Amino acid sequence: MNDINKKILTIALPAIASNITTPLLGMIDTAIVGHIGSALYIGAIAVGASMFSMLYWLFGFLRMGSSGLTAQSLGQGDRHGCDTLLYRSLLAGLTTGLLLIILRGPLRELSLDFLDADIATRTLAAGYFNIVVFGAPAVMCTYALSGWLLGMQNSKAIMWMALITNIVNICVSFTLVFRFGMRIEGVAIGTVSAQWIGVAYGLLAAKRTYRPGPPVWREILQLNQILNFFRINSDIFLRTLCLVAVTVWFTRSGARQQVDILAANALLMQMFLLFSYFMDGFSYAGEALAGKYLGMSDYRSLHRTVKSLMVWSAVLAAVFALLYYGCGHWILEILTDDSRVIETATDFMPWIIAVPAAGVLAFVFDGIFIGLTHTRSMLLSMILATAVFFGMYHLCFPALENHGLWLAFIIYLAVRGVVLGIIYRNKNRKWQNASHH
Repeated sequence: MNDINKKILTIALPAIASNITTPLLGMIDTAIVGHIGSALYIGAIAVGASMFSMLYWLFGFLRMGSSGLTAQSLGQGDRHGCDTLLYRSLLAGLTTGLLLIILRGPLRELSLDFLDADIATRTLAAGYFNIVVFGAPAVMCTYALSGWLLGMQNSKAIMWMALITNIVNICVSFTLVFRFGMRIEGVAIGTVSAQWIGVAYGLLAAKRTYRPGPPVWREILQLNQILNFFRINSDIFLRTLCLVAVTVWFTRSGARQQVDILAANALLMQMFLLFSYFMDGFSYAGEALAGKYLGMSDYRSLHRTVKSLMVWSAVLAAVFALLYYGCGHWILEILTDDSRVIETATDFMPWIIAVPAAGVLAFVFDGIFIGLTHTRSMLLSMILATAVFFGMYHLCFPALENHGLWLAFIIYLAVRGVVLGIIYRNKNRKWQNASHH
């Protein structure tokens, strides 16, 4: 195995181990409420989770921006710059989280109005939101810390932080629901407690491993540097806004149909997330290595990394397509014992089987472009893909209904990857020409 592949796997495998706990957690949350006895609880968890996806994903730049900038500083040998980025990112995360708590009332109502679920689902989802929102500062700081650790080429620390978070979440949620009969409130309390314990562990791990110097607030709070931090990340913010719009519209379209379709889409999206978090392991490797090689101006190693990532990702996509083809119905039976929901979800299973092939390029190039901090290209591809999604939805949904929704989603994934692939090829030609002169 060559050096590039070893570096990819050193970062990707721990990242996959940590990422896999996130969709598994969602599956377990869904499975817990799925065995309470009503599809209504599955739908409420789907709506409640979408509310936080809508809010938290908008601030994903705290992770993605931190990883690329930190990796480039590391490649340049600037450890003081790395430390300053850590403190600035954590400060931004804490401030953002506190603002979300302060504005929780209007945010809750706006989110629920947009998702447009029925009254029963809305009531349960609102109760979930009122508890989980108090984990917002922990989540925002976790984003910042995870990005910084990834930029430092350390995905093992992220793995342990995620594992601890999710083990606590599962244990507390399971105990509160089945031991104390708290139902959806128990799942919410488990989530919040785990978020705070997870970020506390991550901060201790970063301090113990890297011993960053004391914060130099004069540098951290320099207005021009703060503005530059957010200016760099504004493209990621707008890109994430498009991503959230597509994801939330997907849930909303299910919520406006019958409750069995909402529940079925929720189960199938858990399977999409399972694939995506495996793929994100290689995307994270792309972030860390692309940023580092760019900082070193080593374009040859950068391109070798991209080619190797393509091979690993193609293999992984093929494995997941075969897994969902052969075991999809069995996975649904694990998630719920509601036969009507399983039957409904089975009708749409072919779309999930198609997801790996449609999405593989998007995941790989997202990581590469984050590491390069060429975020304008990411925004361009996402705007185009989002426009295609909504265009296909309005064209196909009236005739095909939920099948039209899934068709629009598959094409949206493919467009993202193809556009970024074209942009990367053009950039690589420029790098090659520059290196020959």
